[in-house]
Amino acid sequence: MLSELKQVFEPVIVEIPSSAYVHIPFCRRRCFYCDFPVKVVGDRARGENSRSISYYVEVISQEIAATPNIGKPIETVFFGGGTPSLLCANQIDQILVSIDRQFGLSSSAEISMEIDPGTFDLEQLQGYIEAGINRVSMGVQSFEPELLQACGRSHSVDDIWRSIDIISSVNLPSFSLDLISGLPHQTLAQWQESLTTAVKIAPNHISIYDLTIEPRTAFGRYYQPGVSPLPTDELTAQMYRQSKEILSGAGYEHYEISNYAIAGHQCRHNRVYWENRPYYGFGMGATSYVQGQRYTRPRTTTEYYDWVSKYAAAYGVIDCPSTPVEDRLLETLMLGLRLKEGVNLSSLSQLFGAATSEKIEQCLQPYQQHRWIEFVENESLKYAQLTDPEGFLFSNVVLAALFEKLT
Repeated sequence: MLSELKQVFEPVIVEIPSSAYVHIPFCRRRCFYCDFPVKVVGDRARGENSRSISYYVEVISQEIAATPNIGKPIETVFFGGGTPSLLCANQIDQILVSIDRQFGLSSSAEISMEIDPGTFDLEQLQGYIEAGINRVSMGVQSFEPELLQACGRSHSVDDIWRSIDIISSVNLPSFSLDLISGLPHQTLAQWQESLTTAVKIAPNHISIYDLTIEPRTAFGRYYQPGVSPLPTDELTAQMYRQSKEILSGAGYEHYEISNYAIAGHQCRHNRVYWENRPYYGFGMGATSYVQGQRYTRPRTTTEYYDWVSKYAAAYGVIDCPSTPVEDRLLETLMLGLRLKEGVNLSSLSQLFGAATSEKIEQCLQPYQQHRWIEFVENESLKYAQLTDPEGFLFSNVVLAALFEKLT
């Protein structure tokens, strides 16, 4: 199969990226479930008074300036973390100016920023908006004080409500709220209460994440998946079904396995990942996918600063192999099946060959009997999509079968 993929895929022109992810690693503390590349700075450090934060912003601006412009303005920017709202508005503006100077920023660009409750005030949020932020994603995670404490969050329930009041008082085009299910000691009633509270707040977008136990985290040392005090697999599945019922009933479209949005408010930036399109990454631990090369920066500031120095000296040229064709196929399937519309089998046939597309369809057909997979034809195009919610719940089973068939 690999030889067939090479013959079909190699002539395809590599798409030019028009999205940029910016990683801001600073956090007041590390949450117990967090495996992201972060740097803990305590409760007092902020962008306006921290030398380490100011220096990081300077280095990331240097990295942006050293990255070759291959000819397309930026349509989406996402500040992730860490806690980007520990930066002051001037620092966010400095990074956006660097991106605009190097690549150009589209006048209609979606510019998103993760924020944590209790880390910003009204003046600060207004400064972010003036700098260009038009979408914020607030990591609430839970409305239960004991659950916030259990997972090591630095904010309180009072912080959540104060932050929501601030957001409600400004003209912000899009507001997303994050929740986590499957936390230690979490009950179905508590999860229902979090969902109904979120609906009352009425953000434009809601992200629902099921807790994943990562080995290098505090939770990885304390707990084993599915073992008390963590909810059982059946209970977390009930939580997922409950999310679908409550949020869809409130008018939110379940457009991706973990994401719901009202019309016109899907996250354009994250769709770039799910559609396996290219993007720039900037900052410690960030990943880029540019001209067929997927590479990740070091996960500590010291190593990252050294990397940027060498990167600038090489004029932004990266010496790493292109992603193998077989990996591109598997990535396209793994990411695309997260979306409500699924993967376009007609497009896969053009990119990877008709025989490959047929193998994929044959592998998926048995899961129709379980009602986990549907085949949908739309304007002469054929899509394979996971059903909602059962197909999404068993997506790992389906993907494992696909990977075994295609590798």
